[in-house]
Amino acid sequence: MLGVLLLGLLAPTGLGFPTPAEPQPGGSQCVEHDCFALFRGPATFLAASQICERLQGHLMTVRSTVAAEVISLLLSGDGGDGPRLWIGLQLPPGCSDPAHLGVLRGFQWVTGDNGTSYSRWARLDRYGAPLCGPLCVVVSAAGAPAPSEPAWEEQQCDAEADGFLCEFHFPASCRPLAVELGALAAANVSITYSTPFAARGADFQALPVGSSAAAAPLGLELMCAAPPGAAEARWGREAPGAWHCGVENGGCEHACNGSAGAPRCLCPPDAALQADGRSCATPAEQSCDDLCEHLCFRNPDVPGSYSCMCETGYKLAADQHRCEDVDDCLLDDSPCPQRCVNTQGGFECHCFPGYELVDGECVEPVDPCFKADCEYQCQPVGQTNYSCVCAEGFVPKPQEPHRCQMFCNQTACPADCDPNTPGSSCRCPEGYILDEGYMCTDIDECDNDNCPAEGECRNLPGSYECICGPDSALAGQVSTNCDPVKVSEDKDGGSGESPASPTPSLTPSSTSGPPSAGQVHSGVLMGISIASLSLVVALLALLCHLRKKQGTGRAKLEYKSAAPAKEMVLQHVRTERTPQRL
Repeated sequence: MLGVLLLGLLAPTGLGFPTPAEPQPGGSQCVEHDCFALFRGPATFLAASQICERLQGHLMTVRSTVAAEVISLLLSGDGGDGPRLWIGLQLPPGCSDPAHLGVLRGFQWVTGDNGTSYSRWARLDRYGAPLCGPLCVVVSAAGAPAPSEPAWEEQQCDAEADGFLCEFHFPASCRPLAVELGALAAANVSITYSTPFAARGADFQALPVGSSAAAAPLGLELMCAAPPGAAEARWGREAPGAWHCGVENGGCEHACNGSAGAPRCLCPPDAALQADGRSCATPAEQSCDDLCEHLCFRNPDVPGSYSCMCETGYKLAADQHRCEDVDDCLLDDSPCPQRCVNTQGGFECHCFPGYELVDGECVEPVDPCFKADCEYQCQPVGQTNYSCVCAEGFVPKPQEPHRCQMFCNQTACPADCDPNTPGSSCRCPEGYILDEGYMCTDIDECDNDNCPAEGECRNLPGSYECICGPDSALAGQVSTNCDPVKVSEDKDGGSGESPASPTPSLTPSSTSGPPSAGQVHSGVLMGISIASLSLVVALLALLCHLRKKQGTGRAKLEYKSAAPAKEMVLQHVRTERTPQRL
């Protein structure tokens, strides 16, 4: 296999074709059996994908927060806004509504699937125009809400990004070389690693199989390799025997002795040194380990006999010693409900588009509006959330977003009438009055002189405001009550009174509350009489106003004539309308 690979690398040169120079990674990280590399330089999505594939990988898939943290580590050395890098996410040709296509909004990974538990879009045009492909995705720390979560952004695939991220998968990996600093400090030994995807350096958390390690100035070069089917690899070399005992214990399985001459490996008394000069085995172990590819079991009743067995997902070959992969997907009873992909020693289950794999079953995503308590209509948001919407002329209540209330920010709006009940009463938002039987007209509170004479009154849709005059306690301020009443309270039941600080009244009633205890004071009775008289005057003024409207059935709400603290914000969501009182 190695000869075929070398022939493939040397053939273009021997035929006179120029060998393309692959870019060198600007940084890399390995997590268990997966490695990620950052390549800098302008490139289109297609060019970046081809480079990753030539290096036996593909553009990076960011399916979890772990992968996002790897990107943050690779970008940690960049200053400014940071580069824009291609990742392996693209939208096929055609148009679709991104609000109904899940967290990836119709995009797919270059591996052909759309599985993920993570997404970080820079912006979500939920109610905007549909997304139309082909589009590709770049990732960048610029504009991200947090440095540890680089944001995704759609780009034209033929545009050039600042670089790209590649992903590589390996069956096994080695830990960095164990070096005894005390034994090598005088020699000033340094270790340099090289990976199959052209990354070089001295700082790696894991090295995939096929990586090399060079120890200078010892002239030592080691390779990371693993037996077939093994998940853990080891450092070694083709030449037999031990190397410097201060590097990876000289490669010895048991002990390394470098005190007398050339370093050599030692084995326990009951074991013998093998032909590689580094591993140890007893005679019984030697016969089994050399003949069985995976597992060997001796028969204690028959000396010298043994049986070979294979790990799960493999079967014994015809020679009863080697192990072959079992294609689980070709079994009579498929282990997967829809799609099965065979792997070495196992298999992977996938679902058809529009289904999700849940506990080994492919199911259709549950409608997020199922069992929603929206008063009018439910609108799905992605695959797991929803929002309640209201009919025209209504908005959700701030404290109860699943319910709706009437809303108007103009001087006149259509009333809410039941078309199925002729002659039924119609409703209007707060601050409006039913006019001509089907229209809601704003009440002009300034006609009732709600503001002091020295102040300025401004009518607003559904409300009003006063600009208090210079003689008011709230001079220059905007309020609905420029002369707040000072409330006196006898805390001890004596003659002492504690005046309250002048603040605008915030209650919707025009009269103050009753005393908390004691008999009714004569001043209170007088106030009630004055209030009753004011009510009669207000009703007379209302009748005059109705006559000016030429007979139109229009009546103002009683509390509007002296409401001291009506809300001023035009676009504030209104509460349910108070019934009219004539």
